[in-house]
Amino acid sequence: MSELQLSVETGRKGGTRPARRLRREGKIPAVVYGLEAGPISIAVEWPALRAALTTDAGLNALITLEIDGADHLTVIKDLQRHPVRRDVVHVDFMRIRSDQEIEVNIPISLTGEALAVTRADGMVDQTMYELIILTKPGNVPDGIVVDITDLQLGESIKVSALPLPEGATAVADADEAVAISLITRSTREAMARDLAAEAGVEGSEEDAATDDTGDSED
Repeated sequence: MSELQLSVETGRKGGTRPARRLRREGKIPAVVYGLEAGPISIAVEWPALRAALTTDAGLNALITLEIDGADHLTVIKDLQRHPVRRDVVHVDFMRIRSDQEIEVNIPISLTGEALAVTRADGMVDQTMYELIILTKPGNVPDGIVVDITDLQLGESIKVSALPLPEGATAVADADEAVAISLITRSTREAMARDLAAEAGVEGSEEDAATDDTGDSED
């Protein structure tokens, strides 16, 4: 997990106008809270914050804020954006301890090709794209990668099968599906044709057997 350090400014004024003034100066209004300490209003330089947000860890990055000479280990708890421009307008940082378990939202991605599903003209549908896990800050993965190579038609990959770091636990139900292999309409039609063909062959063989029996009795 990425660990970053940011210097911040304290003593910012509250209200809409001061916040707008900060943004024009290239700074983002923010607040730091948690660990039974009072909240502190701060301002963060946007280029430094943007660099923190664009690491592989994204919003799960560990960020040490240097506030008036003291270091505060934090994670981003909430990030507010402008409803139209999508610019970041405010950030909530939550103080944490390195030995404290925290809840983080981890992205899920699929890798590999489910050949058995592809050959049957089926498809793999990813039904879960993020997973909330409970773990210590230094144990948070940047992402969860699920290999679907061995997935068979009609099977699913559940939360219980995800490769989580040692000591991490999923908040979601263990039986909840992450990805499922589906039978497409074309697959069902092909299966129906195969069944019809097999039934036709079996019917022909039975008719032939009946004819043979009848001939022997005559």
